[in-house]
Amino acid sequence: MTYVDIAGVHTHYEVTGAGPRVVLLHGGIVGADSWYAQRTDLAAAFTVYTPERRGHGRTPDVAGEITYQLMAQDTVGFLETVLDGPAHLVGWSDGAVVGALVAMQRPELVSRLVLIGQYYNPDGRPEGGLVTKLAEWRDNPPAFLRDMYDKVSPDGPEHFPVFYNKMVDLFEREPNIPLPEFAAIQAPTLVLQGDRDDVLVTHSSAVVAAIPDARLAVLPGTHSLPLESPALVNRLIADFLSGGPAELTW
Repeated sequence: MTYVDIAGVHTHYEVTGAGPRVVLLHGGIVGADSWYAQRTDLAAAFTVYTPERRGHGRTPDVAGEITYQLMAQDTVGFLETVLDGPAHLVGWSDGAVVGALVAMQRPELVSRLVLIGQYYNPDGRPEGGLVTKLAEWRDNPPAFLRDMYDKVSPDGPEHFPVFYNKMVDLFEREPNIPLPEFAAIQAPTLVLQGDRDDVLVTHSSAVVAAIPDARLAVLPGTHSLPLESPALVNRLIADFLSGGPAELTW
């Protein structure tokens, strides 16, 4: 296992493949293993980094609340410490919020950006979506989430309720990013979601409109789109990170 200490966070990460550098930013509560359907395919053309954020996967939790801004700062530290420069960022769910914040605040560290299945303020959150379900499960989280956590967390099974409640607290108060702030993103950006995802298509369209150089792709699928259609999703990501479709001139 490989670790790096970033501002008090003993951050676990793995590296595979060769080529241009891509950092995969996992979703909330789960760890980097959630990228199992993407990591190998992308490693055929890229050097793939899969860090795990504070409290997630094999990275221990730290005292205090978890916020998207703190996780964005941790990611900036990872890029500066481990990569010593820019990379492509691919964020899924919570990882998309983190990637967007990094791209807004440190544009020189982001070459290209892929944002998958995420809303950025309450206007984009569907009624009765995942946040509602996760909050309802506070006292009895699904066994599959606990099992994934227990298998790898250095904090031990007894810490799962603490971590889970921290994350539900985060989901209930964040993200709340005004869409005009997306104009600060300089990297070419692909916004990708399923047609039955945990984000409204109208919201993703507005995000794309706010970014100077962005495209929207909506595929059949849910919030688990990268696992439901990995071949298609992986091809879209790889093509976009390699330069994207050529512009037609008329």
